[in-house]
Amino acid sequence: MTITQAQSAPLVLVVGATGQQGGSVVKALSDSKKPYRVRGFTRDNTKPAAKALEKQGVEVTGLNLVVENKDEIYKAFAGADYAFLVTNFWEHVNGEKEIAEGKLMIDAAKAAGVKGIVWSGLESHKKASGGKYTQVPHFEGKAVITEYGRGCGVPFVEVQAGLYYSNYLIQVVKDAADGSYSYRNVVAPDVPLPLIDMENDFGAYVVVQAIEAPVFPDGKSIYAATEELSWSEVARQVSEGTGKQVSFKHESFDEEVDAFVSRGIPRPFAISIAEGYLSFGEFGYFGKNPSGKREGLTHPKRSFAEWVKTADWSKAFA
Repeated sequence: MTITQAQSAPLVLVVGATGQQGGSVVKALSDSKKPYRVRGFTRDNTKPAAKALEKQGVEVTGLNLVVENKDEIYKAFAGADYAFLVTNFWEHVNGEKEIAEGKLMIDAAKAAGVKGIVWSGLESHKKASGGKYTQVPHFEGKAVITEYGRGCGVPFVEVQAGLYYSNYLIQVVKDAADGSYSYRNVVAPDVPLPLIDMENDFGAYVVVQAIEAPVFPDGKSIYAATEELSWSEVARQVSEGTGKQVSFKHESFDEEVDAFVSRGIPRPFAISIAEGYLSFGEFGYFGKNPSGKREGLTHPKRSFAEWVKTADWSKAFA
């Protein structure tokens, strides 16, 4: 069913509507058999992606969701029935700023009187590792926001996304010696990690398992994944699907940090990314929690192998 303007339909707020997560939620709402009004948020409502959403019937609101715009945010959230909220640590690499923005959006959704909040969270790897891995700020900030949301007094659901299929487009390394390619990581080659088809599956988890659940699952965490693959299997499927020679090389922590630094990532953040992967491999990406494995999702699954065959690898193999 297409997105509607009928006032009888629930109004769903979608933060980051032109991004990968928010865009997937808008797609799932549009694909649903139930009618929805959608108010999508983006910082620039003049860009082509925003105009495309408007053509689909989305009420596009151009607003930067930062604490300095508190009053405007409260006004823009008014009248909503549900809210999908997400923050982007890598926009500013400032954990305190991310936490403040996440809490502000939760407060604004509560003030609007929403029936439920769906929050895009991540696991605390400090907690999952029993304090062994403490330098993963892009996960820790979201975990703090999750705890705040659980205590806000509004029905609150956390959805954690697995590793995006598209991540694997930017992690291929060319080996100068023979012209082949490889993935390199601190996680052992045979350890499965949860991957998600962000375009098709993430938004479906949000809509099917939360917004359209018979009873809104207050307090629940949903672990959104399409399938689980090890690094060695990822390399095999990319090699098979693209016709390129792609392998996996198990790196040490220091090698991984140096590799990230060589790609222009500041060393403190290179350390945090590498430490995150160490924890994923040792304690699980979702901690001890099992992947959702598309429970309740009715649309056809697009496997990683199928995605590989249709993805644009031109920059990866340049």
